[in-house]
Amino acid sequence: MTSLSAETLAAAATGPITSAGNTQLGIAVLAGIAIIVLLITRLKLHAFLALTVGSLALGVFAGAPLAKTIASFTAGLGATVAGVGVLIALGAILGRLLADSGGADEIVDTILARAKGRAMPWAMVLIASVIGLPLFFEVGIVLLIPVVLLVAKRGNHSLMRIGIPALAGLSVMHGLIPPHPGPLVAIDALHANLGVTLALGVVVAIPTVIIAGPLFSRYAARWVDIPAPERMVTQRPADVEHRPRFGATVFTVLLPVALMLVKALVDIVVNDPADPVQRVTDVAGSPLIALLSAVLVGMFTLGRAAGFTKGQLSVTVEKSLGPIAGILLIVGAGGGFKQTLIDVGVGQMILDLSKGWAIPTLLLAWLIAVAIRLATGSATVATISAAGLVAPLAAGMSTTETALLVLAIGSGSLFFSHVNDAGFWMVKEYFGMTVGQTLKTWSVMETIISVVGLGCVLLLSLVL
Repeated sequence: MTSLSAETLAAAATGPITSAGNTQLGIAVLAGIAIIVLLITRLKLHAFLALTVGSLALGVFAGAPLAKTIASFTAGLGATVAGVGVLIALGAILGRLLADSGGADEIVDTILARAKGRAMPWAMVLIASVIGLPLFFEVGIVLLIPVVLLVAKRGNHSLMRIGIPALAGLSVMHGLIPPHPGPLVAIDALHANLGVTLALGVVVAIPTVIIAGPLFSRYAARWVDIPAPERMVTQRPADVEHRPRFGATVFTVLLPVALMLVKALVDIVVNDPADPVQRVTDVAGSPLIALLSAVLVGMFTLGRAAGFTKGQLSVTVEKSLGPIAGILLIVGAGGGFKQTLIDVGVGQMILDLSKGWAIPTLLLAWLIAVAIRLATGSATVATISAAGLVAPLAAGMSTTETALLVLAIGSGSLFFSHVNDAGFWMVKEYFGMTVGQTLKTWSVMETIISVVGLGCVLLLSLVL
């Protein structure tokens, strides 16, 4: 096989790479997913290799040239690692600093002292919802995972009882609440009112996150009873005599949250890319700069507060990157599989098939988003595609109806995350679960969020 240059890969990965019919594409998608699941569950192949093989098989079954399939997979892997991988690495460094300095112990001790027993899942969902408001889902995961794992271990709680509420809080914010990219794109495409959508989004989010988080976690903990994975739980070294104060630790953890929130608020209020204030906040509030700032600040507020020398800080950073190597590869391969799905034309196939569906607009928008989510694995892609398709139907709607249409699309975009979603693999690896366990917990939780969110939207449409 001839080698492919970076330019060739980039060019080949743009636009559809096959002219296969919808039936062939549908069979190709099912075959690709089946191969991935079979390789992982039956043959015990590493998820990175399974996703790679499954992506190539998908392209072959769809009738795409192998070179272009490789280009799509490589482009998706590279884009995912570039966008998410660096954030995972920075989050791992910050998490290790929290653990080694004793900052995580300080947070955990405070939480355990104030929220005991049955109150713990509710505390976790509240913390995750607040932190997840301005954050990308992936950033929220890497910030919260060290705390979730340590709370579960130190408090002797079921990992699912603590982890599911945290994941639910992050996911609901990601799918329903601006300034997350999906809802913002839908608001723009449908010409919805941002303030009304935000207000109704909060109304929908509250019961949704309660049902999918603390309530569902009771059943998830029974179905999957596993401890926090030791390889991801880092304990404070015994020779650390001092640990950071609670205020300094919380400041460090919330610094990226604050920077991103300021950026979002300035973008909404100023809304002028040429304005110098917005230009500064756009840079400072980008996920990369925000997390990098937290890491650099944490070296002083956490590391130096614990009495770390420069050598100890260097060792802490080095040790933080080893456990996430596999996660980075798996998440990247998941992004490659998603890009292959998109490039063979699966998203367009779903849009074409849905044009003839004669059902109410809110339900139609939800179903379209669900179908694209299942096919591509991307909540953002599902939101953008569904919003573009139903945009003409929003022309005669009231302000409230348009806002509810945005929320229906957002709810559908979260339906049943599975093997073609990078988030699925992040949750699986961080929590040390099998594919089956991840489907029974994370995937079911996402489905509950989607269905309950739609139910709330439909109820609001009856009374508003």
